[in-house]
Amino acid sequence: MNKTELVEKIAAGAGISKVDAKKALDAAVAAVKEALIAGDKVALVGFGTFSVNERPAREGVNPATGDKIQIAAKKVAKFKAGAELAAAL
Repeated sequence: MNKTELVEKIAAGAGISKVDAKKALDAAVAAVKEALIAGDKVALVGFGTFSVNERPAREGVNPATGDKIQIAAKKVAKFKAGAELAAAL
């Protein structure tokens, strides 16, 4: 499912226009993004939790040449499915 299809599902499910559904989806995504940038967790009961995970620097191998390379530390977004979502799958 892509963003357009998701907007259509939201509009149909909530009984609102596609324009309003797109605005709501964009606002929700922006709010989650801002919370993650600030280092907060976003917990949606029944759906799951979005959080930030820090990966330490490590040594890797370039598969083309076999040379060892340094991989920098970085922060990544993480999602853990909630109990209801996991049970539904």
